[in-house]
Amino acid sequence: MKFLHTSDWHLGRQLHNEPLLDEQAHMLAQIRDLAVTHQVDALVVAGDIYDRAIPAAATVALLNNFLDDFIGQLHIPVLLIAGNHDSHERLGFGASQMAQSGLYISGPLQPQIQGLRIKDCWFYPIPYAEPAMVRHLLQDDSISSHQQAMEKLLQQVSAHDSQGLPKVVVAHCFLDGGSESESERPLSIGGADRIDPGLFEPFDYTALGHLHGPQYRGSEHVRYSGSPLKYSFSEVRQKKSVTLVELHPGQSAKVSLLPITPKHDVRIIEGFLEALLQQADNDPATDDYLMVRLSDTQALLDPMGRLRSRYPNVLHLERTGLMARQRQDNSGRERIKKGELEMFGDFFSQVAGEPMNQAQQQAITTLIETLHKGELQ
Repeated sequence: MKFLHTSDWHLGRQLHNEPLLDEQAHMLAQIRDLAVTHQVDALVVAGDIYDRAIPAAATVALLNNFLDDFIGQLHIPVLLIAGNHDSHERLGFGASQMAQSGLYISGPLQPQIQGLRIKDCWFYPIPYAEPAMVRHLLQDDSISSHQQAMEKLLQQVSAHDSQGLPKVVVAHCFLDGGSESESERPLSIGGADRIDPGLFEPFDYTALGHLHGPQYRGSEHVRYSGSPLKYSFSEVRQKKSVTLVELHPGQSAKVSLLPITPKHDVRIIEGFLEALLQQADNDPATDDYLMVRLSDTQALLDPMGRLRSRYPNVLHLERTGLMARQRQDNSGRERIKKGELEMFGDFFSQVAGEPMNQAQQQAITTLIETLHKGELQ
């Protein structure tokens, strides 16, 4: 049995208000090509298919076209589960009818985990569910945490007779010790969402979703595929991929990470403004989505506009040098006034093309002192 494990597509997401639908279409095309190249038997998507409960029409059309091609043309079955970003009911609409074509959707959690056999392997889909929901479905008042809820659900998986075939759990949850990113929505407050990775040890493979960095917890077969695209600047160091899994009865899972290459990478660049503008001449990827951290300590005239003239997809600008200087200059009123005068002097020079003369400096100094007196009254 050979399948692709992926998750956290977040279709319809934006990055600092920049639409990513074209990026996501490019990503899905690569997943299709990898499925063909590696001749997989199934595609498993472990939750957060969409980025919001009610996705836009164009987002739904993108997924529909992908599934129509993947299942209708390639004849490869697809298993989807709902994550915490998805509307379980909307995602699960018509699931029983779609299963006849090879699209297996697990939307709302059911009281009984229904195993699904694909080729020589059993899959057990567990969509994201709050402990209160599991407590209600199982009519078990002892369930009060994510840990207890997952324990009860996995008991059903353990009890199922797979007749010696491998068991694969597909779940959307947060394992204790997992490495987080800024783009993930917390499942609860205060760490109550943590689940012991040891719960999944008995199974042949656990295909997890929620955390955006590819990683495993406890054992290598208890694994997050990570998101196939970078969805925040906290993910710039992550190498995005999908996971190829091979399973044979009586053998450990064989895992390979297959890279996904974006149309536009997400990067952070830092340095002085003039140096960054000059280095753009030798940058082969000036169209990447960028956060820029400027080291300049003086006032700058339209730094974002100047940067975007060379790097059109600058999405966020941080004045790290200026902020560091301000922290140093907050020890007294006179130093603050001096800093303000210097900043205005920098601004004047950039606009006028020459520094202020003595009379102009005196006028601005008087104005700053007057403003500070007004603050104290």
